[in-house]
Amino acid sequence: MAPVYATRALVDVLCELAADADPGSVSVRLAATRAGDLEASDGDGTIGLDPDTRVLSDFYFPDAGDALTRVFGVDLAAPTGQTAGRFVSHPDGNPDVTVTDDLHAQLLVGIPPWDASDVRAHDRSGTRRDLVLVDAEAPAADAP
Repeated sequence: MAPVYATRALVDVLCELAADADPGSVSVRLAATRAGDLEASDGDGTIGLDPDTRVLSDFYFPDAGDALTRVFGVDLAAPTGQTAGRFVSHPDGNPDVTVTDDLHAQLLVGIPPWDASDVRAHDRSGTRRDLVLVDAEAPAADAP
């Protein structure tokens, strides 16, 4: 089974979000970038993946559009069809997918003590997959 790829920077930020929310939980939509569009963190330009490999690299703030979601039941925080995965935190320490988790094709589950080594990857059915952290960054967006 293919691993789930995510940038190390993304996973570190997700762990910080989870730690800040503890003892509550967070659920965050994730976006992916083609490996060929990523920039290596060490500056050498290569990350060692097929250029078409999708790497989880960005997230949508969990509170963006929250008022509209509560009123209309529609999540406007993330563009339709552009979320490749989801991160959920489990403050109770359960690293497995639960029935209350919002499922995506790729699901990252974080548990205390909120370190990248405490994040597990799963597929939509809840089957554990290897999580490979990539030392790369999405390219900076062009300023308007």
